[in-house]
Amino acid sequence: MAEREGANSEGAAPVAAGPQAPELSREEKLQLRKEKKQQKKKKRSEKGPSAEPAELGAPPEAGQPRAAQPTSPPAPADGPGDGEKPAGGKSKAELRAERRAKQEAERAQKLARKAELSQAATAAKPRQSPTEPQSMVKRLPEHVQVDDPAAQRKLAKKLERQQVPLRQDYGTKVNLFSHLHQYSRKKPLTQQMSIPSTVIHPAVMRLGLQYSQGIINGSNARCIALLEVFKQLIRDYSTPPNEELSRDLVAKLKPHISFLNQCRPLSASMGNAIKFLKKEISCLPDTLREDEAKEKLQDVIDKYLREKIVLAAEAISRSAFEKINDHDVILVYGCSSLVNRTLCDAHAKQGRAFRVIVVDSRPRLEGRETLRRLVRHGIHCTYVMINAISYVLPEVSKVLLGAHALLANGSVMSRVGTSQIALVSKAYNVPVLVCCETYKFCERVQTDSFVSNELDDPDDLIVLRKGQAQLGGWAENKSLRLLNLVYDVTPPDLVDLVITDLGMIPCTSVPVVLRVKNVDQ
Repeated sequence: MAEREGANSEGAAPVAAGPQAPELSREEKLQLRKEKKQQKKKKRSEKGPSAEPAELGAPPEAGQPRAAQPTSPPAPADGPGDGEKPAGGKSKAELRAERRAKQEAERAQKLARKAELSQAATAAKPRQSPTEPQSMVKRLPEHVQVDDPAAQRKLAKKLERQQVPLRQDYGTKVNLFSHLHQYSRKKPLTQQMSIPSTVIHPAVMRLGLQYSQGIINGSNARCIALLEVFKQLIRDYSTPPNEELSRDLVAKLKPHISFLNQCRPLSASMGNAIKFLKKEISCLPDTLREDEAKEKLQDVIDKYLREKIVLAAEAISRSAFEKINDHDVILVYGCSSLVNRTLCDAHAKQGRAFRVIVVDSRPRLEGRETLRRLVRHGIHCTYVMINAISYVLPEVSKVLLGAHALLANGSVMSRVGTSQIALVSKAYNVPVLVCCETYKFCERVQTDSFVSNELDDPDDLIVLRKGQAQLGGWAENKSLRLLNLVYDVTPPDLVDLVITDLGMIPCTSVPVVLRVKNVDQ
């Protein structure tokens, strides 16, 4: 029985090897593929002749022939075991390091090729550089692209769609300011352009005429008048059928805003107020009835006027009082409603005894209105022209100025001549304080007075002396051009402090205030 079992056991191997032969051939092929891949990797790395991989040292499975494996020197009987790495082989860590180094080299080559291609592309396209400034110019507002025919055609089409007439420029402009509008006040606006009564509300039409004739001046006065007219416009508005008030009312405001912009370019304060009103209109819930929505909008406008202008002026007046001492000599320029209120409150309510030097300039001579208001409140004043500030600054203790707008880079945009006063005051070591509400803070950045400004009527520069005008008929003289700028830009280095309704801040804090306002809104 034992011999029979042994015979069966010995004969079992060849019998079992028959059906297992295909499986052994697959394993043999897989083993050969692995070995070829490893050999190819070693050849690519150029590290010399490929050594036998560590896997070859492992013993073959039962029944797998050894003839398919590459020949290797027989190991001595007392040498390393079958599971250890041969003497000439590399470990897995070394192979990984080689592969990593090879991948890094390939990446470096790809980056170098991309850099070469980008340099070649930039060198092959020199014609694109002139188009870059044009794309930047397209982002500018329409009122500073008067010398661009394409922009003017676009503006004319926009006004035509809104049924708003285009106002024509007047006179020959200085080349440096040819991109700005220049209008004349000789003829009423109704004679210069036809105003459609079906599109423009009568209250807006009257306001535009007052703007164009210079009857309403000053950032605060213009903004208050604008919002009061918009309140009347909202009261008279009725939503058309199959329309939403939040959308249709914004569309109705656009031609009115374009008309006012044709009468006179909008100030920074007016622009901020219009943005605020449009946002409030768009945020109205659809569940409100028309009467409720209109009443809510009027309340929102009243709240804006009260908080941003009235209460802000009171806060600035209280803060500025801390900087005014007895026997001070304060220099003011032009006519700022905020500065006038601050001085009157300090004198009447707080009992401060100080003297004011009112500096004025042609052609507007706005300082005369400041002089009348201060003298009416019993404040001792001195009136001089701007060309005499170097004579009066030695006795001045501080300069108090108003502002048309505070720009995002800290520059102060105000009545033309403000930067000259700030510059001379800096030379005499006299502190310059600017009073400005935060609703006049503008996100625009400007470092000069040329890019964005406003040109007033050049005929205002003509002065009659003994019944004769020295500049009469200047428009007929091709060699003569008159420039009547409205604003200038004062660098932040010339301003020591800005007094706002949020407190006293330096000019460099304007971006912070703008960021906080955007988050609150």
